[in-house]
Amino acid sequence: MNSSDGAAVVVGVDGSEPALHAVRLAAAEAARRQRPLRVVHGFIWPLLHVPLTAPAGAPPGGGLRDQAKQIVTAAVAEAETTAPDVRVSGEIIDGEAAAVLLGETTTAAMIVLGDRGLGGFSALVVGSVAIQVASYADCPVLVARGAPRSVGPVVVGVDGSELSTLALDFAADAADARRTDLLALHAYRHPTSSGPGDMQPLVYDEGLLHSEQEQVLAESVAGLTERYPGLRVTRRAVRARPGRALTDASRTAQLVVVGGQGRGEFTGLLLGSVSQSVLHHADCPVAVVRAPR
Repeated sequence: MNSSDGAAVVVGVDGSEPALHAVRLAAAEAARRQRPLRVVHGFIWPLLHVPLTAPAGAPPGGGLRDQAKQIVTAAVAEAETTAPDVRVSGEIIDGEAAAVLLGETTTAAMIVLGDRGLGGFSALVVGSVAIQVASYADCPVLVARGAPRSVGPVVVGVDGSELSTLALDFAADAADARRTDLLALHAYRHPTSSGPGDMQPLVYDEGLLHSEQEQVLAESVAGLTERYPGLRVTRRAVRARPGRALTDASRTAQLVVVGGQGRGEFTGLLLGSVSQSVLHHADCPVAVVRAPR
């Protein structure tokens, strides 16, 4: 990712603890990539036509607009503490959170947000804002999932598709910036597998199938080490459900990177089933990379 274009890392905040987790993650990412950080709060109340200032006799700073300012000020302070060398700015933008963040994606280097916010339903593992932004964004989206780690590889899901090539490039850049290894993971199922039990045909050549899938993986990562001479790339092809394999790998990873939609998924899906599975179950931050529109 070219840091000379001036595009900022943008983080969405709402005053929740997951949002502060996202702020710390975004500040560290901006520092690694030598980019400015922009803190954004979607201020929905003007759309609902409710009073934005404190009523007469209320304590100073009690209005909704004042509360929004406090949220942004606290987030900016958290970012400056996390990454003192990063230039941080904050802004309140009238509008619903997902719409505001999607508006930022046309010029941002990356959008960072928490997995759930103050408005999320307790039964949701990943909130609707994160899903909406990851589904429609024009730039990579980083969701603050699981435990932050400074050790472990960057893991990327590879399936040989054009979109997984974009995810692979993003992951290599992320691993290089973190000075860690890149694990390219290709999870496959037997071509005739179907049904919940993954019933297999009576006769098939498992060794030949595995060799073919390893070749797909090798071709996908070819040339990567030439572009990143100091990057150590490990290839792993496994027969498993891709979402499960990536989730398992996330337990020791710094970051998992997935394409917004993979090979074999329905083209009508805005966010593929593998991406959604990883977003809901990963034990580390997840980056979703979509093809530019």
